[in-house]
Amino acid sequence: MGERKSWAEIRSEVMDRPGAGAAYEAARIRFELGAAVRTRREALGMTQAELAERAGLKQPAVARFEAGGTMPTIPMLERYAEALGLRLEVRLREAG
Repeated sequence: MGERKSWAEIRSEVMDRPGAGAAYEAARIRFELGAAVRTRREALGMTQAELAERAGLKQPAVARFEAGGTMPTIPMLERYAEALGLRLEVRLREAG
């Protein structure tokens, strides 16, 4: 039997694979967008079902999005923003 690897070693091996960096970045973006919507929804005392109704969606779609399971389009982000009483702002910035 082989020696066990640490999480850091496994992560390093996975991140060295072609395309892994881009996939990781896409997952990070999905997670951060979902977390921002969830945080705002909770601050407003709103349930996922209430947000879904306001945004014209189904509750499971909101749950998947908040968990980072889907990459939304700009129009979908606008629907979430409006339903949460926000204005969508998209920026590009220097990498690094």
